[in-house]
Amino acid sequence: MKPAFSVIFFTVMSGTGYGLIVWLSALGMIDPDRAVARIGYPLAFVMISAGLLSSTLHLKSPARARHALSQWRTSWLSREGVLALATFAPICLTLWGVFVNDVLWHAATVLAAIGALLTVYCTGMIYQSIRAVRAWATPLTSLAYLLAALAGGGVVAMALTTTVHGAADLVLIAVTALALLGLMAIKIQWWRNLASPGISTVGTATGLGDASDVSLFERPHVTENWLTEEMGFRVARKHAGRLRQMALGLMIVLPVLIQLMAGGIHLLAPLAALSFLLGAFVERWLFFAEARHSVSLYYGASHA
Repeated sequence: MKPAFSVIFFTVMSGTGYGLIVWLSALGMIDPDRAVARIGYPLAFVMISAGLLSSTLHLKSPARARHALSQWRTSWLSREGVLALATFAPICLTLWGVFVNDVLWHAATVLAAIGALLTVYCTGMIYQSIRAVRAWATPLTSLAYLLAALAGGGVVAMALTTTVHGAADLVLIAVTALALLGLMAIKIQWWRNLASPGISTVGTATGLGDASDVSLFERPHVTENWLTEEMGFRVARKHAGRLRQMALGLMIVLPVLIQLMAGGIHLLAPLAALSFLLGAFVERWLFFAEARHSVSLYYGASHA
């Protein structure tokens, strides 16, 4: 699949912003001076808003984005949009309480956290529900999106708490590290599934069975078209391997190592957040670039 920067930016930035909302809800119980909330909630709001605005650029007509909200009964994309807009209500209520009334309404923060998790889950289900892309059609996809949001939000929350208080909460460090390691395990398994032979072949796609002698005689189109450009994107295996290592190193290994450096963590915590975001962009680019759509079987692919 051809990676679209607008969608990559949306899933990374909004996902991390939603994860930060979850962590801020938990940290609100142990942050009596609300210093982290005064920085964290506006930051999460900006990240989520920027990501959602970016997602409209992927539409042919961004002005008609509102129509995507009408199919919430059957479409995960529509459910995501509805939940994203609904989650703004408790987020804005929390911002009002913190900056206007100087109080943190925990009921609003809990509702914001629940809405954030449900929105991220819907984002993952958009891709998990596409059966034509075998790599996506697995529960690991939505689980990876949730863990990436929680891990990224935890890393950013750690950077905020260490910047404000000079030291990070040990529970926050431990849970964030577990989320990062869990994300690494999920992605490694996801890539293993991607490398396994696909169940769809030229024979099954054409209805001619699994006979080994079924092969493509002629492409449907002589020249390139939208399908070959959007659905037939390919990344060389050697480049994919290096990019995977880069993604895991920046997104997981480096942030975990920084968290283990308890002595200087307050100085390096913002670096961990930046490293995670850079690695997440690489990982999300690979998520699209390595996916094989079943339509590629009609254009020369042996399996999908």
